[in-house]
Amino acid sequence: MDISIQHDQDEQRFYARIDGKEADAELTYSLPQDKVMNFNHTYVEESLRNMKIAGQMATTALDYARENGFRVVATCQYMASYLKRHAEYQDLM
Repeated sequence: MDISIQHDQDEQRFYARIDGKEADAELTYSLPQDKVMNFNHTYVEESLRNMKIAGQMATTALDYARENGFRVVATCQYMASYLKRHAEYQDLM
């Protein structure tokens, strides 16, 4: 099974593709201020859970934020928890 994470800037979301098809899994964000990303919702369809897709989306999104000079805010419970557990992203907050 090939899982890749894509970024759709127009829709302000990161989403998963499994074996080339879009899966029902996304991490959405807003841009409330210049150079600030607010991660506001994470969803992974129940049948896809326990495949670490949410974590892959989080890592991809946070790496994107870092590479592009964004600070991050997490109003999404999953992302807030993810940031607490991953010290390597604390500098983005």
